[in-house]
Amino acid sequence: MVFQIPGVKFDFDIIKKYDTPVPRYTSYPPATELTEEFTERDFQTAIAASNQRKSPLSLYFHIPFCQSACYFCGCNVVISNNKNIAKPYVDYLVRDIQKTASLIDADRRVFQIHWGGGTPNYLSLEQVEHLWKNITQNFDVSPTAEVSIEINPRYIDKNYIFSLREIGFNRISFGIQDFNTQVQAAVNRIQPEEMLFDVMNSIQEAKFESVNVDLIYGLPHQTVETFQETLRKTIALNPDRIAVFNFAYVPWLKPVQQNISLDALPKAEEKLEILKMTVEELTNHQYLFIGMDHFAKPNDELAVSQRDRTLKRNFQGYTTLAQAELFGLGATSISMLEDTYTQNYKQLKDYYQAIDRGLLPTSRGIRLTQDDILRREIIMSIMCHFQLYKQDIEHKYHLNFDEYFAPELEELKRLEEDGLVRLSKNHISVTEIGRLLVRNIVVLFDTHVKKQEQRFSRAI
Repeated sequence: MVFQIPGVKFDFDIIKKYDTPVPRYTSYPPATELTEEFTERDFQTAIAASNQRKSPLSLYFHIPFCQSACYFCGCNVVISNNKNIAKPYVDYLVRDIQKTASLIDADRRVFQIHWGGGTPNYLSLEQVEHLWKNITQNFDVSPTAEVSIEINPRYIDKNYIFSLREIGFNRISFGIQDFNTQVQAAVNRIQPEEMLFDVMNSIQEAKFESVNVDLIYGLPHQTVETFQETLRKTIALNPDRIAVFNFAYVPWLKPVQQNISLDALPKAEEKLEILKMTVEELTNHQYLFIGMDHFAKPNDELAVSQRDRTLKRNFQGYTTLAQAELFGLGATSISMLEDTYTQNYKQLKDYYQAIDRGLLPTSRGIRLTQDDILRREIIMSIMCHFQLYKQDIEHKYHLNFDEYFAPELEELKRLEEDGLVRLSKNHISVTEIGRLLVRNIVVLFDTHVKKQEQRFSRAI
């Protein structure tokens, strides 16, 4: 069966054929390639090299705490109702900020800041203000910087939302997942509809420049009909961006998911129908399919950046600041420099101990080879723009594309036969059928991909 939707074509047989575990490619190489052989001293060396490039900066701050566990969660979080646990963390995060900033040239300007988690609004407003003050004291933050924060709508009020805007946040994101009460109960995240609309009304009244909401398909008890109702209520909220994530059921990696019964999950066929309906519903309401799991209004920065061919991906997903180098601060945060990726310690005690020793809290990392950098550009171009111009690669990297990637082009011919790509002398383009399976296309350029497929979520 083949169904046509603007920008996307559903061929259920092809989707089933290619629905295999593959990396999400928020980075290349994937984060699974980071190793403990990479040391804190290696990261300091990488920062020094980064200073020579003078690239603009993007900063990520991880707040790992949540008041209750969501059973679908795949994040690194600490569950506690005792908010005193956040006080030492904020103190250590300030020291992390100061140490990292001391190694970065002061004339490098910050154009993007994102607070994620966990639940950033787990912190008191006083703690948020304290962190913000230390950020602006230690980094040169552009007056026009994109400053975004994730919030949990269950633990926030109008005053907190307005205060975030006054502090300096201009973009905001919150998780809905599903409006259906049965689904909410099954994943331990009860969010009354009225509450969600009240939160959105406060956000809009506070005049945030962009609002993103998250949904998840594939959760227990979901059906096409119930999720369509969720989509219609979400559209009524009128967010600028909507992310619709595929629920990755990996209880062997994330024990909290053991609270979800496998029998309650929608079957593969139902899940595909939910995805088809989702793309159709959103595109019919003027949201553009950006790629993977993101939709945006035509005038949103993501859509504009995609049209300008400047859209990129990093560990936070799609980003509009193509040339920025990302520094992650806080436990479990990931930094992404031009030729180096690192991750901080995940456990609080390890994170604290490293900072007490006067070190960057680096637990693992990887230095990219020139081949990694080349393949990353190809993978990200296809992921973000669904096309690749061979000449762009040849001119930048001084190589003959067809010779360098002869094995990959042979494999792409098989995908071309199935209608996923179109190959020409100078161009590789993803078809409307291939857009939903773009991860299966770019994996052909991945020399790091593991045989242990359980590391990755399924493509659909």
